[in-house]
Amino acid sequence: MRLGAPILEKIEDPEELARAHVDLGYRAGFCPWGLSMDDSSYLHALRDAFEAQDVVLAEVIAWRNLIPADETARAEAFQWVCGQLAVADELGARCCLCFGGTLDNDKGWTPHPENLSQATFDLIVQTVRRILDEVTPRRTKFALEMMATVFPNSADSYVDLIKAVDRPALAVHLDPVNLICTPERYFDNAAVIRECLDKLGPWIVSCHAKDIVWRVQRGFHLDESIPGTGNLDFRTYLAGIRCLPPDVPLLLEHLSTPEEYRQGYDYIRSLDDELG
Repeated sequence: MRLGAPILEKIEDPEELARAHVDLGYRAGFCPWGLSMDDSSYLHALRDAFEAQDVVLAEVIAWRNLIPADETARAEAFQWVCGQLAVADELGARCCLCFGGTLDNDKGWTPHPENLSQATFDLIVQTVRRILDEVTPRRTKFALEMMATVFPNSADSYVDLIKAVDRPALAVHLDPVNLICTPERYFDNAAVIRECLDKLGPWIVSCHAKDIVWRVQRGFHLDESIPGTGNLDFRTYLAGIRCLPPDVPLLLEHLSTPEEYRQGYDYIRSLDDELG
């Protein structure tokens, strides 16, 4: 397992950025946001700098709604994601990460009454095939965030998607918090984690680490939190990740300060030491 997190300070120089990861104890990291194939010399410098420091570029983030109802927005999203997948391939990143998408015209995961229909599943399959056939990545994988509101929304639907797309460059990104959407899943999230690892393990190329808290309000309200401050069964999660190939990255995300990232990092490291 390669543990990492974002570097909140903006650092342009590739060698300085790679060293910043090492200084914090990180062995994996995110690619800087919004690079393009026009930045070829910078991409090569970034790849070489991270390789020299033995820090894995785990993810190129291409979060975009792949299937908005608006056709112009859909075409723009296709071109953007293809470009980010090409960047990931040039860098040799473990994956380029996106959403399956929503028929809503908002973010890539917002609810829509037809999001979980067979027709939408088929549309996502066709779109992912087009992206992979357009870019034909050789050194990276394309992966989708599992979300409760869009496909893939479970381990089974991810397996179905992989089989339907039928392209070796489609892989799995695992973030179990994204699937916790009921009281049952909240209190027995270990079962959710085990199911994902059992069914998707051979395809997992990167993982996220965050925690989840049920805020007692009217209705069912969940918030993300620093690892160790919520209800996610990190012992089950880390034990499962330790059964994957040893270089699978685990990245903390969605925290606000270096202190919060250090708190989450230290918690995960302490559990990893406890597991041996």
